[in-house]
Amino acid sequence: MTALPDTDLAATLARARDLGREFAARAARYDETGEFPVANFEALHEAGLLGLTTAREHGGLGGGLRDALAAVSAVARGDPSTALVYAMHLNNQYSASHSGKWPAHLVERVTRANREGVALLNAAQVEPAVGSPSHGTLPQTVARRDGGTWLISGRKIYTTGIPLLKWALVLAVTDETEPRLGSFLVPTDAPGLRVERTWNAVGMRATRSDDIVLENVAIPYEDTIDLAPASAGIRRDERESAWYFGLVPAVYDGAAHAARDWLVNFAASRTPGSLGAPLSSLPRFHDGVGQIEVLLGINRRLLRGLAEDYDLGRPFGADAVIVKHAVIENAQAATLIALDLGGNPGINRDNPLERHHRDSLGGKAHAPQNNLIRTNLGRAAFARHAAGTAAE
Repeated sequence: MTALPDTDLAATLARARDLGREFAARAARYDETGEFPVANFEALHEAGLLGLTTAREHGGLGGGLRDALAAVSAVARGDPSTALVYAMHLNNQYSASHSGKWPAHLVERVTRANREGVALLNAAQVEPAVGSPSHGTLPQTVARRDGGTWLISGRKIYTTGIPLLKWALVLAVTDETEPRLGSFLVPTDAPGLRVERTWNAVGMRATRSDDIVLENVAIPYEDTIDLAPASAGIRRDERESAWYFGLVPAVYDGAAHAARDWLVNFAASRTPGSLGAPLSSLPRFHDGVGQIEVLLGINRRLLRGLAEDYDLGRPFGADAVIVKHAVIENAQAATLIALDLGGNPGINRDNPLERHHRDSLGGKAHAPQNNLIRTNLGRAAFARHAAGTAAE
């Protein structure tokens, strides 16, 4: 179990809320230019927030999923692009120092760098031809043994945060007689690794989720994580998946909260001449904002429940992926309601609502996609029926 928050941790989380408000002031510029928000990550490091989920014995704050959720949500209300990169970093920092799958020398390497400066960490798994590994296909990226090193070649797409990643956890198969599958800790400044700027999405523009191309990138033989027979496919730890399925939807929930806040302020301050009263006096706005409140309230309970189950060691089974599905759907529905009520001002690029809507759409891209989630849940229900197992 994760230690309960102490005074330092609580103060750091309060700082995350302050930073979220600061990030909101420059989010439009990053969105317009596609520039990576370097200043935001420098601020997160100075506040100690990049070490939020790193184990205390490695110089971090030892925060659990509830703490990470609070910090990511606060940042996401200001700038979801920053929040997504931050969420991935917290996830991987927690895994490095808590999962037991990382060799000790790699744990020390990444946690030390995280203490000393902005040293972001994220996985590189998706490929042009095979897509996400969640679909069950092995990657085409290959690691070839060459004495005391691995030589890695391949291409990864959607490498979120690449301008500031110090390492990429590259998913690859070995060329051994009996191939193994696992992650290779690759420094992003390694010879043979180059970035191709391909990210041109409608929203989440400042995440810089560009491609990386690896051509015989050499890393030490021992710099691998969780290598196992490739014939078994990619292995996912059900409990650890709660981090991804909780933090990623929290990013888009944050965008929906920002959309709600804009709408409430707009409706309370706008008084059309034909009405003679603020838009907030109209029943249509009461009902619409009420719908948004319901959706965001459901999200709050779902995310909090998943995080508490994880931190307290309670089982949650398939609920984690259900939370991802529901929270992202609710966030997108909430921004659409806000867009409908906002009218023409809501789609004017002088106002942030249209950006919140575009950012919310990015939630649909995260694997596993909703149709796969529903298909797997449906198959499981029929399997239980065939086995005579009672549904929960």
